[in-house]
Amino acid sequence: MGRLDTIREFNLLSWMREERQSRKLILVIVFIALLLDNMLLTVVVPIIPSYLYTVDDAAANLAKNHTTASPHTPSATFQTIVSLYDNSVRVTGGGPLDSTPMPLGQMKTVSPSTSGVTPDNYTEPDCPKANDQLLNENVKVGLLFASKATVQLITNPFIGPLTNRIGYQIPMFAGFCIMFLSTIMFAFSSSYTLLFLARSLQGVGSSCSSVAGMGMLASVYTDDEERGNAIGIALGGLAMGVLVGPPFGSVMYEFVGKTAPFLILAVLAVLDGALQLFILQPSKVEPESQKGSSLWSLMKDPYILIAAGSICFANMAIAMLEPALPIWMMETMCPRKWQLGIAFVPASISYLIGTNIFGVLAHKMGRWLCSLIGMVLVGVSILCVPFAKDIYGLILPNFGVGFAIGMVDSSMMPIMGYLVDLRHVSVYGTVYAIADVAFCMGFALGPSTGGAIAKSIGFPWLMTIIGIVDILFAPLCYFLRSPPGREEKMAILMDSNCSMKTRSYSTQGNTEYEDMETEYDE
Repeated sequence: MGRLDTIREFNLLSWMREERQSRKLILVIVFIALLLDNMLLTVVVPIIPSYLYTVDDAAANLAKNHTTASPHTPSATFQTIVSLYDNSVRVTGGGPLDSTPMPLGQMKTVSPSTSGVTPDNYTEPDCPKANDQLLNENVKVGLLFASKATVQLITNPFIGPLTNRIGYQIPMFAGFCIMFLSTIMFAFSSSYTLLFLARSLQGVGSSCSSVAGMGMLASVYTDDEERGNAIGIALGGLAMGVLVGPPFGSVMYEFVGKTAPFLILAVLAVLDGALQLFILQPSKVEPESQKGSSLWSLMKDPYILIAAGSICFANMAIAMLEPALPIWMMETMCPRKWQLGIAFVPASISYLIGTNIFGVLAHKMGRWLCSLIGMVLVGVSILCVPFAKDIYGLILPNFGVGFAIGMVDSSMMPIMGYLVDLRHVSVYGTVYAIADVAFCMGFALGPSTGGAIAKSIGFPWLMTIIGIVDILFAPLCYFLRSPPGREEKMAILMDSNCSMKTRSYSTQGNTEYEDMETEYDE
Protein backbone atom coordinates (compact mmCIF):
# COMPACT_ATOMS: atom_id res chain seq x y z
CA MET A 1 0.00 0.00 0.00
CA GLY A 2 2.85 2.37 0.89
CA ARG A 3 4.46 1.90 -2.51
CA LEU A 4 1.12 2.44 -4.26
CA ASP A 5 0.62 5.72 -2.36
CA THR A 6 4.14 6.82 -3.36
CA ILE A 7 3.35 6.14 -7.04
CA ARG A 8 0.09 8.10 -6.79
CA GLU A 9 1.86 11.04 -5.15
CA PHE A 10 4.55 10.96 -7.82
CA ASN A 11 1.93 10.97 -10.58
CA LEU A 12 0.18 13.93 -8.95
CA LEU A 13 3.44 15.88 -8.69
CA SER A 14 4.34 15.03 -12.29
CA TRP A 15 0.94 16.16 -13.49
CA MET A 16 1.25 19.43 -11.56
CA ARG A 17 4.69 20.07 -13.04
CA GLU A 18 3.37 19.46 -16.55
CA GLU A 19 0.32 21.61 -15.94
CA ARG A 20 2.27 24.43 -14.27
CA GLN A 21 1.42 26.89 -17.02
CA SER A 22 -2.18 25.66 -17.30
CA ARG A 23 -4.73 28.45 -17.33
CA LYS A 24 -7.05 26.41 -15.13
CA LEU A 25 -4.46 26.04 -12.37
CA ILE A 26 -3.79 29.78 -12.46
CA LEU A 27 -7.54 30.33 -12.16
CA VAL A 28 -7.64 27.99 -9.13
CA ILE A 29 -4.80 29.91 -7.43
CA VAL A 30 -6.49 33.28 -8.01
CA PHE A 31 -9.81 31.81 -6.80
CA ILE A 32 -8.24 30.58 -3.52
CA ALA A 33 -6.33 33.84 -2.96
CA LEU A 34 -9.52 35.91 -3.35
CA LEU A 35 -11.44 33.44 -1.18
CA LEU A 36 -9.01 33.74 1.76
CA ASP A 37 -8.60 37.50 1.38
CA ASN A 38 -12.34 38.06 1.56
CA MET A 39 -12.86 35.55 4.35
CA LEU A 40 -10.41 37.60 6.42
CA LEU A 41 -12.13 40.78 5.21
CA THR A 42 -15.58 39.66 6.40
CA VAL A 43 -14.85 37.32 9.32
CA VAL A 44 -14.26 40.42 11.45
CA VAL A 45 -17.65 41.98 10.56
CA PRO A 46 -19.65 40.26 13.34
CA ILE A 47 -16.70 39.94 15.74
CA ILE A 48 -15.21 43.44 15.95
CA PRO A 49 -18.35 45.55 16.80
CA SER A 50 -19.33 43.18 19.62
CA TYR A 51 -15.74 42.65 20.81
CA LEU A 52 -14.93 46.38 20.94
CA TYR A 53 -18.23 47.12 22.67
CA THR A 54 -17.39 44.45 25.26
CA VAL A 55 -13.92 45.92 25.88
CA ASP A 56 -15.19 49.52 26.02
CA ASP A 57 -18.18 48.60 28.19
CA ALA A 58 -15.95 46.77 30.70
CA ALA A 59 -13.54 49.73 30.78
CA ALA A 60 -16.40 52.22 31.24
CA ASN A 61 -17.92 50.20 34.08
CA LEU A 62 -14.54 49.82 35.74
CA ALA A 63 -13.96 53.57 35.58
CA LYS A 64 -17.47 54.18 36.94
CA ASN A 65 -16.82 51.81 39.83
CA HIS A 66 -13.65 53.67 40.81
CA THR A 67 -15.37 57.06 40.76
CA THR A 68 -18.53 55.98 42.65
CA ALA A 69 -16.84 53.83 45.32
CA SER A 70 -16.55 55.56 48.69
CA PRO A 71 -12.95 55.87 49.91
CA HIS A 72 -14.05 55.34 53.54
CA THR A 73 -16.05 52.13 53.01
CA PRO A 74 -14.40 50.34 50.08
CA SER A 75 -15.31 46.85 51.19
CA ALA A 76 -19.02 47.62 51.67
CA THR A 77 -19.60 48.97 48.14
CA PHE A 78 -20.40 46.55 45.33
CA GLN A 79 -20.77 47.11 41.59
CA THR A 80 -21.50 44.78 38.69
CA ILE A 81 -19.95 44.43 35.25
CA VAL A 82 -21.98 42.69 32.53
CA SER A 83 -19.67 40.76 30.18
CA LEU A 84 -20.92 40.40 26.60
CA TYR A 85 -18.16 37.89 25.96
CA ASP A 86 -19.03 35.05 28.37
CA ASN A 87 -22.58 36.07 29.36
CA SER A 88 -21.75 36.49 33.05
CA VAL A 89 -22.04 39.27 35.59
CA ARG A 90 -19.12 40.16 37.86
CA VAL A 91 -19.88 41.54 41.28
CA THR A 92 -16.88 43.63 42.28
CA GLY A 93 -15.96 44.97 45.70
CA GLY A 94 -13.69 47.83 46.61
CA GLY A 95 -10.46 45.85 46.14
CA PRO A 96 -9.14 44.90 42.71
CA LEU A 97 -8.99 41.21 43.62
CA ASP A 98 -12.49 41.10 45.07
CA SER A 99 -14.47 40.04 42.01
CA THR A 100 -16.69 37.01 41.61
CA PRO A 101 -18.31 35.85 38.33
CA MET A 102 -22.03 35.14 38.59
CA PRO A 103 -24.20 33.43 35.94
CA LEU A 104 -26.81 35.64 34.36
CA GLY A 105 -29.56 33.35 35.58
CA GLN A 106 -28.72 34.33 39.16
CA MET A 107 -28.63 38.04 38.39
CA LYS A 108 -32.05 38.77 39.91
CA THR A 109 -31.08 37.24 43.28
CA VAL A 110 -28.56 40.05 43.85
CA SER A 111 -30.00 42.66 46.15
CA PRO A 112 -30.28 46.12 44.58
CA SER A 113 -28.95 47.66 47.75
CA THR A 114 -25.70 45.69 47.50
CA SER A 115 -25.27 45.42 43.76
CA GLY A 116 -26.31 48.86 42.57
CA VAL A 117 -28.33 47.18 39.76
CA THR A 118 -32.11 47.34 39.60
CA PRO A 119 -34.51 45.74 37.10
CA ASP A 120 -35.03 49.19 35.54
CA ASN A 121 -31.39 49.76 34.62
CA TYR A 122 -30.42 46.13 33.95
CA THR A 123 -29.53 45.41 30.31
CA GLU A 124 -29.40 42.02 28.65
CA PRO A 125 -25.88 41.26 27.37
CA ASP A 126 -26.94 40.86 23.71
CA CYS A 127 -29.27 43.84 23.83
CA PRO A 128 -27.29 46.94 24.83
CA LYS A 129 -29.12 50.23 25.09
CA ALA A 130 -28.78 52.76 22.27
CA ASN A 131 -26.63 55.06 24.38
CA ASP A 132 -23.78 57.36 23.41
CA GLN A 133 -21.25 54.57 23.90
CA LEU A 134 -23.00 52.32 21.38
CA LEU A 135 -23.39 55.17 18.88
CA ASN A 136 -19.68 55.98 19.23
CA GLU A 137 -18.93 52.40 18.19
CA ASN A 138 -20.26 53.37 14.71
CA VAL A 139 -17.31 55.72 14.22
CA LYS A 140 -14.64 53.47 15.78
CA VAL A 141 -15.77 50.36 13.91
CA GLY A 142 -16.22 52.33 10.68
CA LEU A 143 -12.66 53.69 10.82
CA LEU A 144 -11.26 50.24 11.63
CA PHE A 145 -13.06 48.62 8.69
CA ALA A 146 -12.10 51.48 6.36
CA SER A 147 -8.38 51.28 7.24
CA LYS A 148 -7.84 48.17 5.10
CA ALA A 149 -9.42 49.69 2.00
CA THR A 150 -7.67 53.03 2.56
CA VAL A 151 -4.22 51.42 2.71
CA GLN A 152 -5.11 49.28 -0.30
CA LEU A 153 -6.18 52.42 -2.13
CA ILE A 154 -2.77 54.01 -1.50
CA THR A 155 -0.86 50.83 -2.43
CA ASN A 156 -2.66 49.95 -5.69
CA PRO A 157 -1.13 52.68 -7.91
CA PHE A 158 2.32 51.27 -7.08
CA ILE A 159 1.43 47.57 -7.46
CA GLY A 160 -0.10 47.96 -10.95
CA PRO A 161 3.00 49.39 -12.68
CA LEU A 162 5.19 47.03 -10.60
CA THR A 163 3.48 43.99 -12.12
CA ASN A 164 4.31 45.37 -15.57
CA ARG A 165 8.01 45.41 -14.64
CA ILE A 166 8.47 42.16 -12.67
CA GLY A 167 5.45 40.06 -13.62
CA TYR A 168 2.49 38.85 -11.57
CA GLN A 169 4.05 35.92 -9.65
CA ILE A 170 6.20 37.76 -7.09
CA PRO A 171 3.51 40.31 -6.05
CA MET A 172 1.01 37.44 -5.77
CA PHE A 173 3.27 35.53 -3.35
CA ALA A 174 4.13 38.72 -1.42
CA GLY A 175 0.40 39.22 -0.95
CA PHE A 176 0.12 35.78 0.65
CA CYS A 177 3.00 36.48 3.09
CA ILE A 178 1.52 39.80 4.23
CA MET A 179 -1.96 38.25 4.52
CA PHE A 180 -0.62 35.49 6.78
CA LEU A 181 1.06 38.03 9.07
CA SER A 182 -2.12 40.11 9.26
CA THR A 183 -4.20 37.03 10.17
CA ILE A 184 -1.84 36.11 13.03
CA MET A 185 -2.01 39.70 14.32
CA PHE A 186 -5.83 39.60 14.32
CA ALA A 187 -5.76 36.34 16.29
CA PHE A 188 -3.67 37.69 19.17
CA SER A 189 -4.48 41.43 19.22
CA SER A 190 -6.69 42.66 22.03
CA SER A 191 -6.39 46.45 21.74
CA TYR A 192 -8.03 48.74 19.19
CA THR A 193 -4.61 50.01 18.02
CA LEU A 194 -3.26 46.54 17.20
CA LEU A 195 -6.51 45.52 15.48
CA PHE A 196 -6.31 48.73 13.42
CA LEU A 197 -2.71 47.91 12.46
CA ALA A 198 -3.62 44.33 11.48
CA ARG A 199 -6.51 45.58 9.32
CA SER A 200 -4.25 48.16 7.64
CA LEU A 201 -1.57 45.54 6.94
CA GLN A 202 -4.19 43.36 5.30
CA GLY A 203 -4.75 46.18 2.79
CA VAL A 204 -1.18 45.87 1.46
CA GLY A 205 -1.49 42.08 1.04
CA SER A 206 -4.91 42.42 -0.53
CA SER A 207 -3.60 44.93 -3.06
CA CYS A 208 -0.84 42.54 -4.16
CA SER A 209 -3.18 39.53 -4.45
CA SER A 210 -6.11 41.15 -6.24
CA VAL A 211 -4.19 43.33 -8.74
CA ALA A 212 -1.72 40.56 -9.65
CA GLY A 213 -4.45 37.91 -9.71
CA MET A 214 -6.82 39.79 -12.01
CA GLY A 215 -3.97 40.92 -14.26
CA MET A 216 -2.71 37.34 -14.53
CA LEU A 217 -6.16 36.09 -15.54
CA ALA A 218 -6.59 38.83 -18.15
CA SER A 219 -3.17 38.01 -19.65
CA VAL A 220 -3.79 34.25 -19.98
CA TYR A 221 -7.45 34.49 -21.07
CA THR A 222 -7.16 36.67 -24.17
CA ASP A 223 -10.58 35.94 -25.67
CA ASP A 224 -13.20 38.38 -24.36
CA GLU A 225 -15.89 35.79 -23.65
CA GLU A 226 -13.45 33.35 -22.01
CA ARG A 227 -12.01 36.19 -19.94
CA GLY A 228 -15.48 37.13 -18.72
CA ASN A 229 -16.18 33.53 -17.69
CA ALA A 230 -12.80 33.20 -15.91
CA ILE A 231 -13.20 36.48 -14.03
CA GLY A 232 -16.74 35.43 -13.10
CA ILE A 233 -15.35 32.21 -11.57
CA ALA A 234 -12.58 34.14 -9.75
CA LEU A 235 -15.16 36.56 -8.37
CA GLY A 236 -16.98 33.45 -7.19
CA GLY A 237 -14.00 32.94 -4.86
CA LEU A 238 -14.48 36.48 -3.60
CA ALA A 239 -18.18 35.73 -3.12
CA MET A 240 -17.44 32.48 -1.27
CA GLY A 241 -15.15 34.39 1.10
CA VAL A 242 -17.84 37.00 1.69
CA LEU A 243 -20.42 34.21 2.12
CA VAL A 244 -18.49 32.05 4.59
CA GLY A 245 -16.75 34.85 6.54
CA PRO A 246 -19.54 36.46 8.64
CA PRO A 247 -21.37 33.28 9.82
CA PHE A 248 -18.07 31.46 10.36
CA GLY A 249 -16.73 34.39 12.40
CA SER A 250 -19.88 34.91 14.49
CA VAL A 251 -20.39 31.21 15.35
CA MET A 252 -16.70 30.66 16.21
CA TYR A 253 -16.64 33.88 18.27
CA GLU A 254 -19.68 32.95 20.33
CA PHE A 255 -18.82 29.30 20.96
CA VAL A 256 -14.98 29.13 20.81
CA GLY A 257 -13.56 32.66 21.12
CA LYS A 258 -12.01 35.46 19.08
CA THR A 259 -8.68 33.76 18.34
CA ALA A 260 -9.95 30.50 16.78
CA PRO A 261 -11.35 31.74 13.41
CA PHE A 262 -8.15 33.65 12.61
CA LEU A 263 -5.91 30.68 13.41
CA ILE A 264 -7.95 28.48 11.04
CA LEU A 265 -7.59 31.13 8.31
CA ALA A 266 -3.83 31.25 8.93
CA VAL A 267 -3.56 27.49 8.33
CA LEU A 268 -5.54 27.81 5.06
CA ALA A 269 -3.28 30.69 3.99
CA VAL A 270 -0.18 28.52 4.46
CA LEU A 271 -1.69 25.86 2.15
CA ASP A 272 -2.40 28.54 -0.48
CA GLY A 273 1.20 29.81 -0.17
CA ALA A 274 2.57 26.31 -0.73
CA LEU A 275 0.44 25.96 -3.87
CA GLN A 276 1.67 29.33 -5.19
CA LEU A 277 5.27 28.43 -4.43
CA PHE A 278 5.03 25.22 -6.43
CA ILE A 279 2.90 26.36 -9.37
CA LEU A 280 3.90 30.00 -9.95
CA GLN A 281 7.59 29.80 -8.92
CA PRO A 282 7.58 33.39 -7.61
CA SER A 283 11.38 33.69 -7.65
CA LYS A 284 11.39 34.41 -11.40
CA VAL A 285 11.04 37.96 -12.73
CA GLU A 286 8.84 37.93 -15.85
CA PRO A 287 8.20 41.46 -17.11
CA GLU A 288 5.57 42.20 -19.75
CA SER A 289 6.82 41.99 -23.36
CA GLN A 290 5.45 45.46 -24.17
CA LYS A 291 5.21 48.71 -22.25
CA GLY A 292 1.71 49.29 -20.96
CA SER A 293 -0.23 52.54 -20.94
CA SER A 294 0.56 54.84 -18.03
CA LEU A 295 -1.70 55.03 -15.01
CA TRP A 296 -2.52 58.66 -15.80
CA SER A 297 -3.57 57.96 -19.42
CA LEU A 298 -5.89 55.16 -18.25
CA MET A 299 -7.39 57.33 -15.53
CA LYS A 300 -8.17 60.06 -18.10
CA ASP A 301 -10.22 57.58 -20.16
CA PRO A 302 -13.90 58.46 -19.45
CA TYR A 303 -15.10 54.92 -20.24
CA ILE A 304 -12.69 53.40 -17.71
CA LEU A 305 -13.86 55.99 -15.16
CA ILE A 306 -17.53 55.05 -15.69
CA ALA A 307 -16.72 51.35 -15.22
CA ALA A 308 -14.68 52.17 -12.11
CA GLY A 309 -17.48 54.36 -10.75
CA SER A 310 -19.98 51.51 -11.11
CA ILE A 311 -17.70 49.19 -9.14
CA CYS A 312 -17.10 51.86 -6.48
CA PHE A 313 -20.71 52.92 -5.78
CA ALA A 314 -22.18 49.40 -5.98
CA ASN A 315 -19.69 48.07 -3.43
CA MET A 316 -20.02 51.17 -1.26
CA ALA A 317 -23.56 50.02 -0.45
CA ILE A 318 -22.44 46.77 1.19
CA ALA A 319 -19.41 48.56 2.69
CA MET A 320 -21.74 50.95 4.53
CA LEU A 321 -23.89 48.04 5.70
CA GLU A 322 -21.01 46.04 7.21
CA PRO A 323 -20.16 48.23 10.22
CA ALA A 324 -23.52 49.97 10.63
CA LEU A 325 -25.98 47.06 10.30
CA PRO A 326 -24.76 45.02 13.33
CA ILE A 327 -24.91 48.13 15.55
CA TRP A 328 -28.36 49.08 14.21
CA MET A 329 -29.52 45.52 14.89
CA MET A 330 -28.13 45.75 18.45
CA GLU A 331 -30.14 48.95 18.91
CA THR A 332 -33.44 47.80 17.43
CA MET A 333 -33.68 43.98 17.24
CA CYS A 334 -31.87 42.66 20.33
CA PRO A 335 -30.16 39.83 18.37
CA ARG A 336 -27.83 37.10 19.60
CA LYS A 337 -24.16 37.55 18.64
CA TRP A 338 -24.26 34.77 16.04
CA GLN A 339 -27.18 36.51 14.31
CA LEU A 340 -25.01 39.56 13.61
CA GLY A 341 -23.05 37.49 11.08
CA ILE A 342 -25.96 35.40 9.81
CA ALA A 343 -27.69 38.62 8.69
CA PHE A 344 -25.14 38.93 5.86
CA VAL A 345 -25.64 35.37 4.55
CA PRO A 346 -28.44 36.25 2.04
CA ALA A 347 -26.24 38.96 0.47
CA SER A 348 -23.29 36.58 0.25
CA ILE A 349 -25.30 33.71 -1.29
CA SER A 350 -26.92 36.00 -3.85
CA TYR A 351 -23.53 37.57 -4.75
CA LEU A 352 -22.19 34.09 -5.42
CA ILE A 353 -25.23 33.30 -7.60
CA GLY A 354 -25.03 36.67 -9.39
CA THR A 355 -21.33 36.46 -10.29
CA ASN A 356 -21.68 32.92 -11.65
CA ILE A 357 -24.82 33.61 -13.69
CA PHE A 358 -23.79 36.97 -15.12
CA GLY A 359 -20.14 36.00 -15.69
CA VAL A 360 -21.57 34.18 -18.72
CA LEU A 361 -24.90 35.95 -19.31
CA ALA A 362 -23.56 39.53 -19.19
CA HIS A 363 -21.59 38.96 -22.41
CA LYS A 364 -24.77 37.88 -24.21
CA MET A 365 -27.19 40.49 -22.87
CA GLY A 366 -24.68 43.36 -22.94
CA ARG A 367 -22.43 44.16 -20.04
CA TRP A 368 -23.50 47.81 -19.97
CA LEU A 369 -27.16 46.76 -19.57
CA CYS A 370 -26.30 44.21 -16.91
CA SER A 371 -24.45 46.84 -14.90
CA LEU A 372 -27.21 49.44 -15.34
CA ILE A 373 -29.88 47.05 -14.04
CA GLY A 374 -27.57 45.99 -11.22
CA MET A 375 -26.99 49.58 -10.05
CA VAL A 376 -30.74 50.30 -9.95
CA LEU A 377 -31.38 47.04 -8.07
CA VAL A 378 -28.64 47.88 -5.52
CA GLY A 379 -30.29 51.24 -4.86
CA VAL A 380 -33.82 49.85 -4.48
CA SER A 381 -32.68 46.98 -2.23
CA ILE A 382 -30.60 49.19 0.06
CA LEU A 383 -33.56 51.58 0.47
CA CYS A 384 -35.63 48.65 1.79
CA VAL A 385 -33.15 47.59 4.52
CA PRO A 386 -34.32 50.05 7.26
CA PHE A 387 -37.91 48.78 6.96
CA ALA A 388 -36.91 45.42 8.48
CA LYS A 389 -38.33 44.86 11.99
CA ASP A 390 -36.38 41.67 12.75
CA ILE A 391 -33.62 39.52 11.27
CA TYR A 392 -36.10 37.80 8.91
CA GLY A 393 -37.06 41.13 7.41
CA LEU A 394 -33.45 41.61 6.31
CA ILE A 395 -33.39 38.48 4.15
CA LEU A 396 -34.98 39.88 0.97
CA PRO A 397 -33.25 43.33 0.91
CA ASN A 398 -29.83 41.80 1.64
CA PHE A 399 -30.40 39.13 -1.02
CA GLY A 400 -31.19 41.88 -3.55
CA VAL A 401 -28.10 43.89 -2.59
CA GLY A 402 -25.75 40.91 -3.01
CA PHE A 403 -27.29 39.75 -6.30
CA ALA A 404 -27.15 43.25 -7.80
CA ILE A 405 -23.51 43.80 -6.78
CA GLY A 406 -22.72 40.43 -8.38
CA MET A 407 -24.28 41.72 -11.62
CA VAL A 408 -22.16 44.89 -11.54
CA ASP A 409 -18.83 43.25 -10.61
CA SER A 410 -19.11 40.35 -13.09
CA SER A 411 -19.81 42.74 -15.98
CA MET A 412 -17.48 45.64 -15.09
CA MET A 413 -14.32 43.63 -14.29
CA PRO A 414 -14.13 42.07 -17.80
CA ILE A 415 -15.01 45.43 -19.36
CA MET A 416 -11.84 46.87 -17.78
CA GLY A 417 -9.69 44.38 -19.73
CA TYR A 418 -11.78 44.90 -22.86
CA LEU A 419 -11.36 48.70 -22.75
CA VAL A 420 -7.58 48.34 -22.48
CA ASP A 421 -7.55 45.97 -25.49
CA LEU A 422 -9.69 48.33 -27.53
CA ARG A 423 -8.37 51.76 -26.57
CA HIS A 424 -4.88 51.24 -25.05
CA VAL A 425 -2.03 48.68 -24.90
CA SER A 426 -3.00 45.14 -23.88
CA VAL A 427 -1.15 45.14 -20.55
CA TYR A 428 -3.52 44.61 -17.64
CA GLY A 429 -1.73 45.24 -14.33
CA THR A 430 -2.43 48.97 -14.26
CA VAL A 431 -6.07 48.83 -15.33
CA TYR A 432 -6.87 46.22 -12.68
CA ALA A 433 -5.08 48.41 -10.18
CA ILE A 434 -7.65 51.09 -11.14
CA ALA A 435 -10.49 48.56 -10.79
CA ASP A 436 -9.18 47.62 -7.36
CA VAL A 437 -8.82 51.30 -6.42
CA ALA A 438 -12.51 51.75 -7.29
CA PHE A 439 -13.42 48.69 -5.22
CA CYS A 440 -11.33 50.03 -2.31
CA MET A 441 -12.75 53.54 -2.52
CA GLY A 442 -16.16 51.99 -1.92
CA PHE A 443 -14.86 50.05 1.07
CA ALA A 444 -12.84 53.02 2.39
CA LEU A 445 -15.41 55.81 2.04
CA GLY A 446 -18.33 53.51 2.88
CA PRO A 447 -17.47 52.52 6.47
CA SER A 448 -15.66 55.74 7.45
CA THR A 449 -18.32 58.18 6.22
CA GLY A 450 -21.13 55.70 6.85
CA GLY A 451 -20.23 55.36 10.52
CA ALA A 452 -20.24 59.15 11.01
CA ILE A 453 -23.53 59.58 9.07
CA ALA A 454 -25.20 56.77 11.04
CA LYS A 455 -24.15 58.45 14.29
CA SER A 456 -25.32 61.95 13.30
CA ILE A 457 -28.56 61.42 11.34
CA GLY A 458 -29.30 57.72 11.81
CA PHE A 459 -29.01 54.42 9.96
CA PRO A 460 -32.20 54.82 7.81
CA TRP A 461 -30.94 58.10 6.34
CA LEU A 462 -27.56 56.51 5.61
CA MET A 463 -29.28 53.79 3.56
CA THR A 464 -31.43 56.38 1.77
CA ILE A 465 -28.39 58.44 0.70
CA ILE A 466 -26.38 55.55 -0.79
CA GLY A 467 -29.50 54.04 -2.42
CA ILE A 468 -30.29 57.28 -4.25
CA VAL A 469 -26.63 57.72 -5.32
CA ASP A 470 -26.60 54.24 -6.92
CA ILE A 471 -29.87 54.84 -8.79
CA LEU A 472 -28.67 58.23 -10.11
CA PHE A 473 -25.34 56.78 -11.31
CA ALA A 474 -26.95 53.87 -13.19
CA PRO A 475 -27.78 55.72 -16.49
CA LEU A 476 -24.07 56.46 -17.07
CA CYS A 477 -23.56 52.76 -17.82
CA TYR A 478 -25.30 53.38 -21.15
CA PHE A 479 -22.13 55.06 -22.44
CA LEU A 480 -20.35 51.67 -22.21
CA ARG A 481 -22.77 50.26 -24.80
CA SER A 482 -20.40 50.77 -27.72
CA PRO A 483 -17.19 52.59 -26.75
CA PRO A 484 -15.04 53.69 -29.71
CA GLY A 485 -11.58 52.28 -30.39
CA ARG A 486 -8.51 54.48 -30.79
CA GLU A 487 -7.93 55.21 -34.47
CA GLU A 488 -4.27 56.08 -33.93
CA LYS A 489 -3.73 52.66 -32.36
CA MET A 490 -5.20 50.97 -35.43
CA ALA A 491 -3.00 53.10 -37.72
CA ILE A 492 0.18 52.18 -35.82
CA LEU A 493 -0.73 48.50 -36.00
CA MET A 494 -1.30 48.72 -39.79
CA ASP A 495 1.92 50.61 -40.45
CA SER A 496 4.16 48.30 -38.47
CA ASN A 497 2.50 45.04 -39.61
CA CYS A 498 2.31 44.17 -35.94
CA SER A 499 1.43 40.55 -35.28
CA MET A 500 0.01 41.28 -31.83
CA LYS A 501 -3.39 39.71 -31.39
CA THR A 502 -5.94 42.50 -31.35
CA ARG A 503 -9.68 42.06 -31.24
CA SER A 504 -12.55 44.46 -31.62
CA TYR A 505 -15.46 43.68 -29.35
CA SER A 506 -18.92 44.86 -28.62
CA THR A 507 -20.05 44.92 -25.02
CA GLN A 508 -23.56 44.08 -26.17
CA GLY A 509 -22.38 40.68 -27.24
CA ASN A 510 -24.37 40.70 -30.54
CA THR A 511 -21.36 41.55 -32.71
CA GLU A 512 -17.80 40.42 -32.40
CA TYR A 513 -15.44 41.13 -35.23
CA GLU A 514 -12.83 38.65 -36.40
CA ASP A 515 -9.20 38.86 -35.35
CA MET A 516 -7.35 41.58 -37.23
CA GLU A 517 -4.05 39.79 -36.83
CA THR A 518 -4.10 37.98 -40.18
CA GLU A 519 -5.20 41.05 -42.07
CA TYR A 520 -2.38 43.14 -40.61
CA ASP A 521 0.26 40.49 -41.27
CA GLU A 522 -0.80 40.23 -44.89
